[in-house]
Amino acid sequence: MSLTDQLLAALSLYGLPVLFGVLVIGCAGLPLPSSLLLVAAGSFTQFGAMKLWQVIAVASAGSVLGDQIGYGLGRWGGRVAEQFSRRLGGEEKIKRAEEFARRWGGTGIFFSRWLVTPLGPWLNLTSGMAAYSWPRFLLWDVLGEVLWVCLYVMLGKLFSDRVQALTEILGNLAWAVAGLVLAVILGWQLAKYFRAAKPVNSSSTKVKSAAV
Repeated sequence: MSLTDQLLAALSLYGLPVLFGVLVIGCAGLPLPSSLLLVAAGSFTQFGAMKLWQVIAVASAGSVLGDQIGYGLGRWGGRVAEQFSRRLGGEEKIKRAEEFARRWGGTGIFFSRWLVTPLGPWLNLTSGMAAYSWPRFLLWDVLGEVLWVCLYVMLGKLFSDRVQALTEILGNLAWAVAGLVLAVILGWQLAKYFRAAKPVNSSSTKVKSAAV
């Protein structure tokens, strides 16, 4: 059995404690199928195996706690966070998260919780490393994670017979959105560069003309 199959089996047997633990660890930075478990938990509520309000409450608490661990690791354990990201092959993702954070600020934290989810754990680290205000981080984090949990759990509840296919679609969509956002940021930076270069070129042309 794959790790995903084992976690799904554990979720069906032990319920909420498994969901809470996976979300804490996954949001802290380890690559676990957190979104899949949320969708699966939503499907379990449809069949009466779990209660909807308990799933939302436990999942929200676990995801927020995991994010705070990632933030704390970045803020008070800079070297540990750097080694942690390197071992997970996350240096490039750290750079993307830093650029995303500089461009969007607090709203970037919010959107990375539920829309651009692949950047979420890395944005936790970079927010801590940049000493971003913890109260603001917590506010945007709670808002975004509660929305993420409610969205994925309700999708699992509504499409309980297509859990695996739904998760793959959502995962591909998240990466597509992440790529689009990064492309927009890169295009904006290039546009700023060329706009700044035009006055310099025009000035040098005037100097040459005057000299002639």
